[in-house]
Amino acid sequence: MVSALVLLNLAGGEGLDDLDRLEADSGLCRLVRAAEAHGRSRRERRAEAQRWRRQRSRALPSPDAAGRWLAGFHDADEEARRQAGRAFIPASSEGVAGLWRVNGDLLQVVQAQHPVAQATLDMDATLIETQKREALYCYKHFKAYQPLNTWWAEQGLIVHSEFRDGNVPAGHEQLRVLEEAARLLPAGVAKLSLRSDTAAYQQDLLKCCAEGRNERFGVIEFAVGADVTGAFKQAAAELPESAWRPLDRIVEGERYDGDQQWAEVGYVPNWAAMSKRAPDCRFLAIREPLRELDLGDAEQLPFPTMSFGTAGRYKLFGLVTNRTLPGDDVIRWQRERCGKSEEAHAVMKDDLAGGRLPSGLFGANAAWWAIMVLAHNLNALMKHRVLGGDWAARRMKAMRFHLIALPGRVVRHARRLIVRLSAGALDLIRDLRAAILALHPAPSG
Repeated sequence: MVSALVLLNLAGGEGLDDLDRLEADSGLCRLVRAAEAHGRSRRERRAEAQRWRRQRSRALPSPDAAGRWLAGFHDADEEARRQAGRAFIPASSEGVAGLWRVNGDLLQVVQAQHPVAQATLDMDATLIETQKREALYCYKHFKAYQPLNTWWAEQGLIVHSEFRDGNVPAGHEQLRVLEEAARLLPAGVAKLSLRSDTAAYQQDLLKCCAEGRNERFGVIEFAVGADVTGAFKQAAAELPESAWRPLDRIVEGERYDGDQQWAEVGYVPNWAAMSKRAPDCRFLAIREPLRELDLGDAEQLPFPTMSFGTAGRYKLFGLVTNRTLPGDDVIRWQRERCGKSEEAHAVMKDDLAGGRLPSGLFGANAAWWAIMVLAHNLNALMKHRVLGGDWAARRMKAMRFHLIALPGRVVRHARRLIVRLSAGALDLIRDLRAAILALHPAPSG
């Protein structure tokens, strides 16, 4: 079932009905059966066939069978604990937890191939709009689910993703999610850093990171968007104009003048000053001039604004960090999360099958989402460690056009299964097979 749904994602399918489309490809079905039998003795294959009352007629499961299998991930007892009007995150069923253990094994494979000593985790939620009757309304006033994803920047992988209802705030229980993601990181990772938007501006999360409470990693460096409160605005307003410094853009090593400025503000909220163990945090303010014509009431704008005397009116943003780098370097580092980790959301929902959920059952959708993440990470492993070069940056559209959807003819000759391809694709496929065979297995334990 898992293999079939991973294939469905990689091939471009969107829903369970697309399993029938894959089943109609007789060549693919022959390859699937051969892959299942690979490494098994004839006795083992016969024993497998004798387990079933009826002879197997399909290489891939039917949509109905896959739907029933996914429904088995749903925990009705957890659903019974819901309370109307309150955010609720059902505990993962044993099956969903098992899928995430498989993802942890895949992380170990990647780490074995390309060891890194640091993990920069970008935490961000994404909305999956849906019309399912059981779905709940999100903060944007449409029905949705809202998974909270944790992206490993150095490896380009999803470490952890918690499937959630649309009404669950993105910042809800982020400390627990960070701890779960940290436990999934493979051996060899010695340093952990965190980047996020204002959803992670949570007292328990920031204090835990700054005070070094994590048993494995100790102090976790972070840069997180800060709420622009009235006290924060007051601290920014008290700064002299000389305190504001240009925030240049750096593109491919070249520095360009930017339109924004930054300054370090002497702002200490109550949560950061309540005890002797209070975290050593710095608050940075970023402002950007509003040069447009009349924008109307500032209270109706989707971003905070304030006036700085004769300097004019500005957008104002905040950032909190425990890093000791210069402020502009911290801001640019935190903004790097807006690249690949947010692109991954588009890949999961548009390029893969995460944007169309198969069921009204929460647990079934959570399993579908977890299998989609496995497909995403498996594809990332192939792009970076097998294909390499320019392939690493290519989206699924290009992968399918140049590689996955290549026409071929599957024939059996001399007791061997052979795929006949055009001459132009032959060398590429031969090189890929050699690279796959060269992959080392994940370390045991």
